[in-house]
Amino acid sequence: MREFKYIIFSLLMILTLFSGCEKRDKNGLEAIHWDRDMCERCKMVISERKYAAEVINPENKRVYKFDDIGCAVLWLKEEKKPWASRAKIFVTDAKSGKWIDAKKALYTDDSITPMAYGISAFSDKTFPKGHNLLKFEDAIKKIEMIEKRNNELRESERQ
Repeated sequence: MREFKYIIFSLLMILTLFSGCEKRDKNGLEAIHWDRDMCERCKMVISERKYAAEVINPENKRVYKFDDIGCAVLWLKEEKKPWASRAKIFVTDAKSGKWIDAKKALYTDDSITPMAYGISAFSDKTFPKGHNLLKFEDAIKKIEMIEKRNNELRESERQ
């Protein structure tokens, strides 16, 4: 009877340990706990389901979560990660909310986004007609330009 209790206790402990593990999808993405997970760069709570981003370190598969593609792009640049060029980057489609590869996504620059970079991602099927189309590299340039302007404004306010 004592051995039976030990076996049951051991099984419950193992189940408890594994139930706490974060489940990932086939791309290595982790579920975002909306209104609880924090952006890696700005530390704001991630709540806007159609503007979130995740960056996956290709070396150890660690996932970093962001509330805006702008935060993800600038974090990679600021942190000078040696694996940045090989990172997997995913964004949520602003229309469907589904995860898409950020490097293959199509972008617009006229949205109201959590960190005010204005960049929204879409798949080729959900891209809205009549909007300015940006590729990933164009979106990065736009984000960097906005951040530079923001930094200049902050600097002028200090003086």
